[in-house]
Amino acid sequence: MAVGPRLGVVLVNWRRAADTIECLESLLRSTIDVRVAVVDNASGDGSVEAILGWAAGDVSPPEPTPAMARLTTPPLAKPIAVQHLQPGEAAAATPGTSGLTVIDAGANLGFAGGNNVGLGFLLRDPAIEYVWLLNNDTVVEPEAAAALLARLDATFNVGMCGTIVRYYHRPDTVQALNGHRFSLWLGTSRGIGADGPATQAFDPSRVARETDFVLGASLAVSRRFVAVVGPMTEDYFLYYEEVDWAFRNGGRFATAFANGAIVYHKEGGSIGSSGRRGQRSVLSDYYLARSRLGFIRRRVPLMLPWHWGLTVAAIGRRLVRGQPKKALALTRALLGLRYKPEKRG
Repeated sequence: MAVGPRLGVVLVNWRRAADTIECLESLLRSTIDVRVAVVDNASGDGSVEAILGWAAGDVSPPEPTPAMARLTTPPLAKPIAVQHLQPGEAAAATPGTSGLTVIDAGANLGFAGGNNVGLGFLLRDPAIEYVWLLNNDTVVEPEAAAALLARLDATFNVGMCGTIVRYYHRPDTVQALNGHRFSLWLGTSRGIGADGPATQAFDPSRVARETDFVLGASLAVSRRFVAVVGPMTEDYFLYYEEVDWAFRNGGRFATAFANGAIVYHKEGGSIGSSGRRGQRSVLSDYYLARSRLGFIRRRVPLMLPWHWGLTVAAIGRRLVRGQPKKALALTRALLGLRYKPEKRG
């Protein structure tokens, strides 16, 4: 009896169909079969139609950078068989015979909510043992999926596993090896090997041991982990989902590192995220503060007064730097108020 792919992949799209298409052009060249679910978070900009049009051969893929062209060109042969699910259908549907499913979520469910839709859908396929949550603004090496699957299989009681993530526009520079080290006192983290050269030496076992949480841009989980720990917490909307997931794990499952899998990440395309000081957007500043406070309130409430103080200090710094919009956004996050984007004429 034929057995389908053992590795599923979730891509969450919000108004960046070109990125998603470029990711698919690389992902569907993987050296092993994968089952892919694209979840569109109610983009409302024709994203679903563009992705379906690309699969049909009616929409051309975006022009890659010269460094990334080897991963996505020439374009894949079309048409590509695709299963299209309308809002509400994914909750009961099972994966079809095609390896690609496009799911219209019907609402903007955020990063965690969108991933949970894809996760639940893929795990209804009994052949799927692991699911890889992959940012849609990435491209992958053709051997990445196989290397990830091999590491997952080789790790006893595996729960979460990451990869090498490099910057798309600086492919010789590392964004993170597997994930981040995290400070509860500051509520901040630092990518392991971050901003180092791709040629830097590292011990994969040590990287795995020092990973407090796997980078959400390239995060694989096992079926058993999801069954025991549960899906992502959706209250955050953006940021801290993977921190919360790792915290909930509590050491019950092992964290692995697929050091043979390489992913290239554009980093923060949708809302202006950036690991560089001063370069984050107002929206990114707001959600980082909101989610940090939410995480502390939920998981370590005794530290909440301390983190309130940190946020007040951050507001002061934004004012000193002449960034009143960012200061206001942080104040709204501190008070639990919704972000109100600036009106445009």
